[in-house]
Amino acid sequence: MELSSATGGADGDVLRLRALPGIPEVRPGDALCGLIVAALQSGGETLRDGDVLVLAQKIVSKSEGQLVELGTIEPSDRAIALAAKSNKDPRVVELILRESVAVLRCVPGVIVVEHRLGFVMANAGIDQSNVLQQGDGVALLLPRDPDASCASLRVSLGAATGADVAVVIIDSHGRAWRNGTIGVAIGVAGMPALLDLRGQPDRHGRVLRETEVGFADELAAAASMIMGQAGEGRPVVLARGVPYARRAGTARELVRPPAIDLFR
Repeated sequence: MELSSATGGADGDVLRLRALPGIPEVRPGDALCGLIVAALQSGGETLRDGDVLVLAQKIVSKSEGQLVELGTIEPSDRAIALAAKSNKDPRVVELILRESVAVLRCVPGVIVVEHRLGFVMANAGIDQSNVLQQGDGVALLLPRDPDASCASLRVSLGAATGADVAVVIIDSHGRAWRNGTIGVAIGVAGMPALLDLRGQPDRHGRVLRETEVGFADELAAAASMIMGQAGEGRPVVLARGVPYARRAGTARELVRPPAIDLFR
């Protein structure tokens, strides 16, 4: 997929997104760097400085062993009560509670929480889709520290390819103001997650006072269109032409503090 402006040609006018072929089913302990390098070679791609690799959260979680057999989980009284209210498996609810610092809302079908990583999200990001089920069921948790996972993979890719790239891990989140899920960044390394445009002029010289751009989320949403949401099997997207200033960044930049969160 290639996105371009009407004029094209100038730097920042063309963004190329390509799903890397041949990424296998990821298992605990798999080295993602090796899988990505093999996929790059299979697709005839060579990493360049400034490229961004966007990864689906599930393959990172799987490689880190964030799989939990539900048969090993003993639900607490609180989990049992919330499970009755949400119509969920009490064992899954127990995992949601363990991964969260606060329950913000519980209704049939969903439990909205503040995740231990700071994200406000449904069901603590715990999922069973695209996870090989066995025994009494298996659930997949988010990576332990997605920013650290991105930073580590960025170093490994640099050592393997010689390219200075950025890495983003994305997940599907709902939004308070709109229906539908969208890809968002939960881990970032090697690029800004948030762009602060305050103080810059618009086309007519008016100084921007409030404008901050969720830059990593915009890229996550674009890459999510390539990855798909079901059984497409395209968990790694190479993004080329992403217009960003080189600096360190983390997904924590995107977390809104409770003091300015109008929904808490």
